Amino acid sequence: MKRIANFLFEAGMLKRTPRTGFQFLGSGAESVAEHIFRTVYIGYTLGRLSGDVETDKIIKMCLFHDLPEARTGDLNYVNKKYVTADEKKAVKDLTATLPFGEEISDAIHEFLEGRTREARLARDADQLEMILALKEYKDVGNQYADEWLDFALKRLKTDIAQELSRVIVETDSSLWWFSDKSDWWINGEKDTKNRLTRLRRVKAKVKAKRNAKRTAPGAKRKK
Repeated sequence: MKRIANFLFEAGMLKRTPRTGFQFLGSGAESVAEHIFRTVYIGYTLGRLSGDVETDKIIKMCLFHDLPEARTGDLNYVNKKYVTADEKKAVKDLTATLPFGEEISDAIHEFLEGRTREARLARDADQLEMILALKEYKDVGNQYADEWLDFALKRLKTDIAQELSRVIVETDSSLWWFSDKSDWWINGEKDTKNRLTRLRRVKAKVKAKRNAKRTAPGAKRKK
Protein backbone atom coordinates (compact mmCIF):
# COMPACT_ATOMS: atom_id res chain seq x y z
CA MET A 1 0.00 0.00 0.00
CA LYS A 2 2.98 2.32 0.44
CA ARG A 3 3.43 2.38 -3.35
CA ILE A 4 -0.20 3.41 -3.74
CA ALA A 5 0.28 6.18 -1.18
CA ASN A 6 3.36 7.39 -3.08
CA PHE A 7 1.35 7.44 -6.32
CA LEU A 8 -1.39 9.54 -4.74
CA PHE A 9 1.17 11.99 -3.31
CA GLU A 10 2.68 12.23 -6.80
CA ALA A 11 -0.72 12.97 -8.33
CA GLY A 12 -1.10 15.74 -5.76
CA MET A 13 2.05 17.38 -7.14
CA LEU A 14 0.00 18.33 -10.22
CA LYS A 15 -1.93 20.80 -8.03
CA ARG A 16 1.35 22.64 -7.49
CA THR A 17 2.72 22.28 -11.03
CA PRO A 18 1.93 25.42 -13.08
CA ARG A 19 0.88 25.49 -16.71
CA THR A 20 3.73 27.63 -17.98
CA GLY A 21 2.18 29.03 -21.15
CA PHE A 22 0.26 31.67 -19.25
CA GLN A 23 3.47 33.57 -18.48
CA PHE A 24 3.74 34.28 -22.22
CA LEU A 25 0.05 35.10 -22.56
CA GLY A 26 0.57 37.84 -19.98
CA SER A 27 -2.37 37.06 -17.72
CA GLY A 28 -3.94 34.11 -16.00
CA ALA A 29 -2.61 31.16 -14.07
CA GLU A 30 -3.53 27.52 -13.91
CA SER A 31 -2.10 24.35 -12.42
CA VAL A 32 -1.81 21.13 -14.40
CA ALA A 33 -4.42 19.61 -12.08
CA GLU A 34 -6.87 22.41 -12.88
CA HIS A 35 -6.32 21.83 -16.58
CA ILE A 36 -6.91 18.08 -16.19
CA PHE A 37 -10.09 18.70 -14.18
CA ARG A 38 -11.95 20.49 -16.99
CA THR A 39 -10.37 18.31 -19.68
CA VAL A 40 -12.04 15.27 -18.09
CA TYR A 41 -15.45 16.99 -18.25
CA ILE A 42 -14.84 17.93 -21.89
CA GLY A 43 -13.74 14.38 -22.75
CA TYR A 44 -16.90 12.97 -21.18
CA THR A 45 -18.99 15.48 -23.13
CA LEU A 46 -17.33 14.69 -26.47
CA GLY A 47 -17.78 10.97 -25.85
CA ARG A 48 -21.47 11.32 -25.14
CA LEU A 49 -22.01 13.64 -28.10
CA SER A 50 -20.20 11.23 -30.43
CA GLY A 51 -22.17 8.22 -29.26
CA ASP A 52 -20.09 5.67 -31.19
CA VAL A 53 -17.07 5.54 -28.87
CA GLU A 54 -16.01 4.17 -25.49
CA THR A 55 -16.48 7.25 -23.32
CA ASP A 56 -14.75 5.58 -20.37
CA LYS A 57 -11.55 5.28 -22.42
CA ILE A 58 -11.70 8.97 -23.31
CA ILE A 59 -12.17 9.92 -19.66
CA LYS A 60 -9.23 7.73 -18.65
CA MET A 61 -6.93 9.30 -21.25
CA CYS A 62 -7.98 12.80 -20.20
CA LEU A 63 -7.36 11.92 -16.57
CA PHE A 64 -3.85 10.56 -17.08
CA HIS A 65 -2.54 12.43 -20.16
CA ASP A 66 -0.54 14.99 -18.16
CA LEU A 67 0.31 12.81 -15.16
CA PRO A 68 4.00 12.56 -16.21
CA GLU A 69 4.28 16.33 -15.72
CA ALA A 70 4.44 15.67 -11.98
CA ARG A 71 8.01 14.60 -12.85
CA THR A 72 8.85 16.58 -16.00
CA GLY A 73 6.97 19.82 -15.35
CA ASP A 74 4.87 21.50 -18.02
CA LEU A 75 6.79 22.56 -21.13
CA ASN A 76 5.08 25.23 -23.22
CA TYR A 77 5.61 25.72 -26.95
CA VAL A 78 8.56 28.09 -26.42
CA ASN A 79 10.24 25.67 -23.98
CA LYS A 80 9.86 22.81 -26.45
CA LYS A 81 12.03 24.64 -28.98
CA TYR A 82 15.01 24.10 -26.68
CA VAL A 83 14.11 21.43 -24.11
CA THR A 84 12.95 17.84 -24.57
CA ALA A 85 11.37 15.97 -21.65
CA ASP A 86 11.87 12.21 -21.45
CA GLU A 87 8.18 11.55 -21.04
CA LYS A 88 8.45 7.84 -21.86
CA LYS A 89 10.88 7.32 -18.96
CA ALA A 90 8.63 9.33 -16.66
CA VAL A 91 5.65 7.13 -17.57
CA LYS A 92 7.70 3.96 -17.18
CA ASP A 93 9.06 4.96 -13.77
CA LEU A 94 5.78 6.19 -12.31
CA THR A 95 3.80 3.13 -13.42
CA ALA A 96 6.40 0.41 -12.77
CA THR A 97 5.52 -0.06 -9.11
CA LEU A 98 1.73 0.09 -9.41
CA PRO A 99 -0.55 -2.97 -9.72
CA PHE A 100 -2.61 -0.97 -12.24
CA GLY A 101 0.42 0.74 -13.80
CA GLU A 102 -0.02 -0.97 -17.16
CA GLU A 103 -3.54 0.44 -17.45
CA ILE A 104 -2.26 3.98 -16.87
CA SER A 105 0.67 3.47 -19.24
CA ASP A 106 -1.61 2.13 -22.00
CA ALA A 107 -3.96 5.11 -21.64
CA ILE A 108 -1.10 7.63 -21.89
CA HIS A 109 0.48 5.88 -24.89
CA GLU A 110 -2.86 5.65 -26.70
CA PHE A 111 -3.36 9.38 -26.09
CA LEU A 112 0.12 10.26 -27.38
CA GLU A 113 -0.21 8.09 -30.50
CA GLY A 114 -3.62 9.56 -31.33
CA ARG A 115 -4.63 6.75 -33.66
CA THR A 116 -7.96 5.66 -32.19
CA ARG A 117 -11.18 7.65 -32.38
CA GLU A 118 -11.17 7.86 -28.57
CA ALA A 119 -7.60 9.19 -28.53
CA ARG A 120 -8.41 11.88 -31.09
CA LEU A 121 -11.38 12.99 -29.00
CA ALA A 122 -9.24 13.02 -25.84
CA ARG A 123 -6.58 15.10 -27.60
CA ASP A 124 -9.28 17.49 -28.80
CA ALA A 125 -10.60 17.71 -25.24
CA ASP A 126 -7.11 18.79 -24.19
CA GLN A 127 -7.16 21.57 -26.82
CA LEU A 128 -10.74 22.60 -26.05
CA GLU A 129 -9.79 23.18 -22.43
CA MET A 130 -7.17 25.65 -23.62
CA ILE A 131 -9.66 27.23 -26.02
CA LEU A 132 -12.13 27.75 -23.17
CA ALA A 133 -9.43 29.33 -21.01
CA LEU A 134 -8.33 31.63 -23.84
CA LYS A 135 -11.93 32.70 -24.48
CA GLU A 136 -12.28 33.53 -20.77
CA TYR A 137 -9.15 35.70 -20.86
CA LYS A 138 -10.21 37.30 -24.14
CA ASP A 139 -13.54 38.27 -22.55
CA VAL A 140 -11.73 40.15 -19.78
CA GLY A 141 -9.50 42.04 -22.20
CA ASN A 142 -6.36 40.02 -22.97
CA GLN A 143 -5.32 41.29 -26.41
CA TYR A 144 -3.16 38.27 -27.26
CA ALA A 145 -5.82 35.62 -26.57
CA ASP A 146 -7.34 35.99 -30.06
CA GLU A 147 -4.07 35.05 -31.80
CA TRP A 148 -3.58 32.08 -29.49
CA LEU A 149 -7.16 30.98 -30.18
CA ASP A 150 -6.48 30.84 -33.92
CA PHE A 151 -3.64 28.36 -33.44
CA ALA A 152 -5.52 26.23 -30.87
CA LEU A 153 -8.58 25.97 -33.12
CA LYS A 154 -6.43 24.65 -35.98
CA ARG A 155 -5.19 21.77 -33.81
CA LEU A 156 -8.67 20.23 -33.49
CA LYS A 157 -9.12 17.02 -35.51
CA THR A 158 -12.69 15.81 -34.94
CA ASP A 159 -15.86 17.29 -36.40
CA ILE A 160 -17.66 17.33 -33.05
CA ALA A 161 -14.83 19.25 -31.35
CA GLN A 162 -14.65 21.74 -34.20
CA GLU A 163 -18.40 22.31 -34.02
CA LEU A 164 -18.25 22.81 -30.26
CA SER A 165 -15.28 25.17 -30.57
CA ARG A 166 -17.24 27.47 -32.88
CA VAL A 167 -19.98 27.79 -30.27
CA ILE A 168 -17.41 28.39 -27.52
CA VAL A 169 -15.80 31.23 -29.46
CA GLU A 170 -19.19 32.86 -30.07
CA THR A 171 -20.40 32.51 -26.46
CA ASP A 172 -19.77 35.03 -23.69
CA SER A 173 -17.98 33.12 -20.94
CA SER A 174 -20.13 34.77 -18.25
CA LEU A 175 -23.44 33.91 -19.93
CA TRP A 176 -23.98 30.73 -17.90
CA TRP A 177 -24.51 32.76 -14.73
CA PHE A 178 -25.29 36.28 -15.99
CA SER A 179 -27.94 35.63 -18.65
CA ASP A 180 -30.70 36.54 -16.18
CA LYS A 181 -30.80 40.35 -16.15
CA SER A 182 -33.61 40.51 -13.57
CA ASP A 183 -33.97 42.85 -10.57
CA TRP A 184 -32.21 40.24 -8.44
CA TRP A 185 -28.92 41.97 -9.31
CA ILE A 186 -30.36 45.17 -7.78
CA ASN A 187 -32.35 43.87 -4.83
CA GLY A 188 -30.31 40.76 -4.09
CA GLU A 189 -31.33 39.06 -0.86
CA LYS A 190 -34.47 41.20 -0.55
CA ASP A 191 -35.74 39.90 -3.88
CA THR A 192 -34.93 36.33 -2.83
CA LYS A 193 -36.98 36.76 0.36
CA ASN A 194 -39.91 38.07 -1.68
CA ARG A 195 -39.74 35.03 -3.93
CA LEU A 196 -39.69 32.70 -0.92
CA THR A 197 -42.71 34.50 0.54
CA ARG A 198 -44.62 34.07 -2.72
CA LEU A 199 -43.62 30.40 -2.87
CA ARG A 200 -44.91 29.82 0.69
CA ARG A 201 -48.21 31.45 -0.22
CA VAL A 202 -48.60 29.20 -3.26
CA LYS A 203 -47.83 26.11 -1.16
CA ALA A 204 -50.36 27.24 1.46
CA LYS A 205 -53.07 27.65 -1.20
CA VAL A 206 -52.35 24.20 -2.63
CA LYS A 207 -52.51 22.68 0.84
CA ALA A 208 -55.79 24.48 1.61
CA LYS A 209 -57.36 23.16 -1.63
CA ARG A 210 -56.31 19.60 -0.79
CA ASN A 211 -57.80 19.90 2.72
CA ALA A 212 -61.00 21.34 1.28
CA LYS A 213 -61.39 18.37 -1.07
CA ARG A 214 -60.83 15.91 1.78
CA THR A 215 -63.50 17.52 3.99
CA ALA A 216 -66.03 18.12 1.22
CA PRO A 217 -69.37 16.20 1.46
CA GLY A 218 -69.12 12.85 -0.29
CA ALA A 219 -65.32 12.78 -0.12
CA LYS A 220 -63.91 9.30 0.53
CA ARG A 221 -62.00 8.94 3.76
CA LYS A 222 -59.11 6.55 4.25
CA LYS A 223 -59.86 3.85 6.80
